[in-house]
Amino acid sequence: MSPSVLLFTDRPGFEPMWRPACEQLDMGVRTLSPDALPSAAQRGVATVIDASSAVYDEDELLAQVGLAAALGAVVVVHLPSRHGMSAIEDVLDEMSPGLVLRGDDVSRAVALVARRLDPERAMRFEFLTVSPRGGELLAILGDGRAVLLERPVSEADDRGEVESIALADDARSATVGLVSGGQVTLLAAQVARHTTGAPANGAGNGIPIDGERLGARLRELRLEAGLTQAELARRTGIHRPNIARVEAGRHTPSLETLARLATAIGVPTTRVLSED
Repeated sequence: MSPSVLLFTDRPGFEPMWRPACEQLDMGVRTLSPDALPSAAQRGVATVIDASSAVYDEDELLAQVGLAAALGAVVVVHLPSRHGMSAIEDVLDEMSPGLVLRGDDVSRAVALVARRLDPERAMRFEFLTVSPRGGELLAILGDGRAVLLERPVSEADDRGEVESIALADDARSATVGLVSGGQVTLLAAQVARHTTGAPANGAGNGIPIDGERLGARLRELRLEAGLTQAELARRTGIHRPNIARVEAGRHTPSLETLARLATAIGVPTTRVLSED
């Protein structure tokens, strides 16, 4: 199902500005009157508000943008090049960062909307490097969050010099090669889970996991695969009592151990970390 874009306007010339750019990215478009917003705005749908519509003064525009944001919509505010909304511009920028459009750069706004509507963007790396401060890695996720990962990031990390960093084709994982010959695997999903609710410039130390929830998820997937703890132990070389401790939430495994367990069960590591 393609993403939807709702245009709230009372001006005939507004839709032709937006429709071509939306359709180029396979995004459906509906044009509604401004008074339809309270009943039409919803989570996961782009809501484009034409601030030049006759019904909007500063207070009314702020109320409509706030409502759409509170409902979980991706809100775009299209201000005319010359407008009388200067008193609320800062607040609009806070509520819709990067999506307060001034003028006619619609194509860029639509591309950003498409990115914001992608529910998987936080599960991909945009960039991963050694932090300019040293002693840590700097990860930038697809949703724009920047995270500092203090080394060692896992048991396989000897804190030595980083020789290479390679993102997987789908950017969901990354492999950090060390001069010593060791390799460290990082999952964007794990970093994203650690930083849920943090600001875009929030920093994290390590990548803690909710051990109880992870253990329950691991047990669920093992049972779905028809495996006993004894068989999983045989396949991984991990002692059965240790697997039992993980499933009971009494021990949180390293990323490498988690990957071994997931592979033995026959699922990707990201599925163990996901809620689905």
